[in-house]
Amino acid sequence: MTRFPRRALLGAGGLLAAPVSLRAQAAFPLRAITVIVPNPPGGGTDFAARLYQEGLSAALGQPVVIENRPGANGNIAITAVARAAPDGHTLLLQYNGYHAGNPAMMQNLTWDPIRDLALVGMATTAPHVILAAPNVPANTLAEFIAHARANPGKLNYASSGNGSIQHIGGVLFARAIGTEMVHVPYRGAAPALQDVAGGRVEMFITTPSSAVALIQAGRVKPLAMASARRAPGLPEVPTTAEAGLPGFTLDAWFAFAAPAATPAPVQDRLNAALRALAGTPAIRQRAEQAGAATEAMTLAELDALARREVDELGGVIRAAGITIE
Repeated sequence: MTRFPRRALLGAGGLLAAPVSLRAQAAFPLRAITVIVPNPPGGGTDFAARLYQEGLSAALGQPVVIENRPGANGNIAITAVARAAPDGHTLLLQYNGYHAGNPAMMQNLTWDPIRDLALVGMATTAPHVILAAPNVPANTLAEFIAHARANPGKLNYASSGNGSIQHIGGVLFARAIGTEMVHVPYRGAAPALQDVAGGRVEMFITTPSSAVALIQAGRVKPLAMASARRAPGLPEVPTTAEAGLPGFTLDAWFAFAAPAATPAPVQDRLNAALRALAGTPAIRQRAEQAGAATEAMTLAELDALARREVDELGGVIRAAGITIE
């Protein structure tokens, strides 16, 4: 009979008796990691996920698979991750419009942003650019505002879905300039941009990463950045303050999220990998070229951000009376 030293047996027994979280830390990841994106390919959410795909795979030693599951204002993808096994192998690329907005707009949600999800890494933060269709008779923000005021209720603005940041931004923009505009929701930024470029919708407020190619090709008109600073990837586009609409700003974030019950050691490893990647020149430069920025945030900082936005953005939505059935 094979005999093992008593010390080895004690060590093995200690490992078997170790908390599940410690064993999960040693084992994670065991297989490919799936990142579910709640939007179609081509938008800012999809860009943020793919920006980290290769680096995260290298850091964790397993393939990272991007899976787009658009629909129901993000809820199809979000619900799938909230109900997934909490082992770190299924992640969500979450968007603050969904994370903070949906709970304020929708009744009977099957997920809660704080109880069911944990943000484990910031992917990108982005301002929004105000875009006009090529057939709109305005080349500056001031000209567009004058055109909208002269045609109350006749101009349309696109969004990536009811209750999205673009929707909220459109409501706030119309209020800021004192006129009415008609909301046209789409299933993601990419199809919305196509209709703006085609002249079927007059305006779209969206993140630069989803629009930079069309801007550079001259297929849409960038009127202003709804931000306190110009975007590195679009340095020629003025801020709203510079363009004559001070105080109108709109920011978005895109973050990796896991089921809330995911063991702390697994969350720590994911967060460490994503924070390290956010600081690499290659990822930072790609984000800047698309008009976004990377930001390394700890788990505590991410949790504080999520809680603050659920309260603040939710308050704006409720005050505006935006609801989704």
